Amino acid sequence: MVSQQVDEETPLLHPVPPTTKTPLPWRQFSILLFMQLAEPLASQVLSPLIPQMIRHTGITGGDDSKVGYFAGLAYSVFFATQALTILHWSRASDHIGRKPILLLGLFGLSASMFLLGLTKTFRNLIINRALHGVLSGNSCVIKSILAEITDTTNFAQAYAYSSIPWMAGGIIGPLIGGRLAQPADRFPNIFGRSEFMKSYPYFLACAVPATFTAMVWLVMHLFFKETLLNKQTICQFFKDFRRSGSWKSTDSVDNEHSSTQGKDDASNPIRIRSILVPSVIVAAANYATLALMDITIRSTQLLFLATPVDMGGLGLDPLRIGNLFSAFGIANGIFQIFFFPLLHARLGKKAVYVSSVASGIPIIIAFPVINAVARRRGLTTTVWLLVAGQLALGVNMNLAFACVFMFIAAASPTRRALGATNGFSQMIVSIVRTFGPALAGAMFSISIQHPRFAWLNYYFLSFTAFLALGTSILLPSQE
Repeated sequence: MVSQQVDEETPLLHPVPPTTKTPLPWRQFSILLFMQLAEPLASQVLSPLIPQMIRHTGITGGDDSKVGYFAGLAYSVFFATQALTILHWSRASDHIGRKPILLLGLFGLSASMFLLGLTKTFRNLIINRALHGVLSGNSCVIKSILAEITDTTNFAQAYAYSSIPWMAGGIIGPLIGGRLAQPADRFPNIFGRSEFMKSYPYFLACAVPATFTAMVWLVMHLFFKETLLNKQTICQFFKDFRRSGSWKSTDSVDNEHSSTQGKDDASNPIRIRSILVPSVIVAAANYATLALMDITIRSTQLLFLATPVDMGGLGLDPLRIGNLFSAFGIANGIFQIFFFPLLHARLGKKAVYVSSVASGIPIIIAFPVINAVARRRGLTTTVWLLVAGQLALGVNMNLAFACVFMFIAAASPTRRALGATNGFSQMIVSIVRTFGPALAGAMFSISIQHPRFAWLNYYFLSFTAFLALGTSILLPSQE
């Protein structure tokens, strides 16, 4: 048998004839799953809170039709600042290792959530969301780690298990946000005399994920082992950066190649131009269009549930919204764990991806149908069944993310370019997500304020769905 050399220049996840299924490295993988819980827990805590927090700041002047504008801005500013930095975090992880970037991201998440709970003005809310975005580089680094600790035989299984933190966060987060908001009013016997809780009604809900993230930071620092094979020390990285004043270009690397063959590959960065190959561009484009469809649907769904029935929504309070998202989290996690590996093995990742993206179309159609039934009959069993059906379609749509992450990892030209490839893809997605919530919120508010544009929001959502579906045709069919 001829052995195949695996080094920093070896392509990732290219089709090879597998012999036996490789077991997952559970020690590292379980720590990574534990760490991944921090992000969905924090984001899902905010899901039922954001509309109420916007109203609490007074920025809308009591006009509920304006909540969509400011809620969209609050979500968009996170992705805007993330887009400015995430590529740099991912490229830095190719040099100094994955672990330091993960620790920095966890610190930023914990600090921003504590500060968010102390926010009283819309300006400070925006500043906190921006801080979180600037220090949020973990999403692309985690994808790089998953590709490094798996192979073609267990990659789908790893991504299926990676849904567990999102399931747990999707269950626990909305419950925390819905039940611990305004504790002085909800639990008067415990917090009724606390002036602090009255002044900062959302601190308790934000402090829970912030404290948990601080615990995760400690566990990662003590027990997680670096997965990057060749790396620089942080001091050496900054010395090289300060000496050159910028990232080294591929040209300079090529010119120095003969004199650096004996040196660590980590000192020769990959230039972005070298990863702009068709496979990466197609995978990144699909990730971007999928993310645009997903973020506009999710933003609209949140506003739809919180908006009064006579204005085009369902008029639910944070507690019931939290319960709905928790139920969604349970269903999503179960479906991902038990059905995604089977569907991937039987149909292949492209077929699963296309069918999942197509689920966005009936989800969009369900919005006006649900509101029409609620206007005519009230919040009856029929309405709740329609809402459950819409959430079930959302569970199927989420399978597309596991597939597109696999396409991106397989598209990376070399192992050494993995961080840059994930960072480039995530940067494009962050740019898309910058405009997605703001556009969705603006369209939703316009459709409420101006009856002649009542369907504008759903036309926009339909455009994003068909754009994602059309882009999926470009993906390679071979597994």
